[in-house]
Formats: sequence, structure tokens, C-alpha cells
Amino acid sequence: MLTIPVTLISVAVAALINLWLAIRVGQMRGTTKTIHGDDAGGPLTRRMRAQLNFVENTPFVLFLILALELEGRTGLWLAIVAAVYFVGRILHGIGMDGDGPTKPRMIGTVVTMLTLLGLSVYAILVWLALI
Repeated sequence: MLTIPVTLISVAVAALINLWLAIRVGQMRGTTKTIHGDDAGGPLTRRMRAQLNFVENTPFVLFLILALELEGRTGLWLAIVAAVYFVGRILHGIGMDGDGPTKPRMIGTVVTMLTLLGLSVYAILVWLALI
């Protein structure tokens, strides 16, 4: 039986973070009384962008985690990478509440980019070893 434990927990955590981000958007819709659309760059727009940014990047991280697990390149290191990525995404979401660049937002952005870069390079190296 094939097991992909890091992928399994990562997908579950990603779904929960996306739900949290969606709830934050809904709360801000109520606060700003904006039923449709956005508030032209205000706090609602920032929360919407935080969720969309999560949705834009997370599938790539999840696919890379899955691909590496399917190639047998799993272990505690991969779970730690996933955990760091998700902490970064939470920090980014919180940081988007601020006006302008905030430390949590910048940390979340850097963590996201480094995670994507690191997993991508490692996946390419695994592929090169296979051919």
C-alpha cells in the first residue's frame, strides 16, 4: 500500500489555512459592508489578496511534496519544510492586515519563495538522477 503521510497532512493543513483566510475575508466584508467586489485597495482587498496569494502558491508546494513522496524522497525533513511553509503563509496572511510592507508579510513572502525554489531544485535533481 502506498502511503504519502506528508502530503496527506499538508493538504489537510492547507485546507484549514484556506478556510481561515476565507473566514477573515468574510469578516472584513461585514466590517466594510462590502457585499460584492472589493474596497479599492482597503483592508478587504488586502485580505482577499492574502487568500488568493495562498491559493496561487500552495498547489505548487503540495504537488512538489506529493511528487517527492512518490519518488521515495520523504521523511522528517519534508514535513519540516511543509510546516515552515505553512507558518510562513499564516504570517503572510496576518501581515496583509497592515498598511504597507510588514515584517510578518515579508517573512511569509520570503519563506514561500524559498520553499518553492528549494523544492523545485530538489525535484529537478531527483529527476536528473532518474534519467
